[in-house]
Amino acid sequence: MEILAFGVQSDEKPLIEKAFQGRHDIRCLDVFLTEDTAPIAAGHEVISSSVNATLDKRVLQILADGGTRMIAQRSTGFNNIDLRVAERLGLTVARVSYYSPYSVAEFAWTLAMAVNRRIVRASNRTRDFDFRLDGLMGRDLRGRTVGVLGTGKIGEAFARIAHGFGMRLLGWDARENPACRELGMQYVERERLFAEADLISLHVPLLPSTQHLIGAAALRMMKDDAILVNSSRGGLVDTEALVAELRAGRFTGVGLDVYEAEAGLFFLDKSLDTVTDDTLARLMTFPNVVVTSHQAYYTEDAVGQIVDTTLRNVQDYLAGRRNENVLVPAAPTDG
Repeated sequence: MEILAFGVQSDEKPLIEKAFQGRHDIRCLDVFLTEDTAPIAAGHEVISSSVNATLDKRVLQILADGGTRMIAQRSTGFNNIDLRVAERLGLTVARVSYYSPYSVAEFAWTLAMAVNRRIVRASNRTRDFDFRLDGLMGRDLRGRTVGVLGTGKIGEAFARIAHGFGMRLLGWDARENPACRELGMQYVERERLFAEADLISLHVPLLPSTQHLIGAAALRMMKDDAILVNSSRGGLVDTEALVAELRAGRFTGVGLDVYEAEAGLFFLDKSLDTVTDDTLARLMTFPNVVVTSHQAYYTEDAVGQIVDTTLRNVQDYLAGRRNENVLVPAAPTDG
C-alpha cells in the first residue's frame, strides 16, 4: 500500500521516509491538501495531512469519493478538520496528541526575548556596520510578572523557564496544573492576568470558546508596555484589534509564530507575490513586532516524535486497532 503525505517540508521528508522504510511505501508531496489538490489522493486508502491542510466538507467528500478511508494528521491541533463530516463519510481521523512541549515553549521564549531585547533590529543594524545602541534598550525579566494562558504540557514547560528567570507566575486555565502550582503559579481570572502581567504567552487550543480570546477588550486591559507572545493558534488573537493597539503606540513587543489567516501563506514562498492581506502587511511594518512562520514545533526532536506517532496511527488503523490519537470515529460514551 502507498501512503500519500501532503504538505511535507524538505527537512521533514527524510525523517518520514526513514520511519516508514520497510513498513509502508510513502510518497511525500510538498503541496498542501486543499480542494484543488485533493484529487491527487484518489486510490490512496491512507493519506497524511499537515496542520495547514484544508479538510472541510468539500475536501473530505473528494477524499472519500476517491477511496480514502484514513487521514493521519501530523499535528496536535485539528481545528482545520470538519470532524462531523468525516464521521458521516466513514473516515478515520487521527492526530498526534503529544510531542515535545519544549520545542514550542522554548520558541515562545525565543520570541519573547527577541522583542524584549530588540534582537532583529540590532542584527539588521550590525549587518550594515551600525553599532549604535539607540532604541535597543530592553528590560530585565527577573522580578517581573508573566501570565500563562493555558497551563498544559507546553504552558507548564514555558512556566518552568519563567521560574528559572525568577519571574512571578500568573496562570489561567479551565483546569489547574499541580506542577505549575508547585512552581509558585497563582491562578487568577483572565482580567487580572491581563492587567498585571508584563509578559503574556498563549498556550490554549483554538476552540469556538477561545476564538479571539485576545480581542479588543483584552488588549485594552493589558499594560501599555506589555509583551504578547502567541505560539499556539492564530485565531486566538484578533489581529485587526492588535494592529489598532500597535498603531496607538502600545506594547513593548509582540511575537507571533501563528496568524489567523495563515492558510495559503505560511510554509510557502510569497516573496515575489503581491501582498493582498492588508492586515498582515500592516502588522509587518511595526518595528516592535516579530512574525515567524509557524515554526515553534519545528525541531528534530518534535518532528521525529510527530512522524513516529503518525506511523503508529497508520499501523493501528491497518491492524484494526484504535489508539488515543483517534478523533473519528468518536469514542463511545457510557450509557
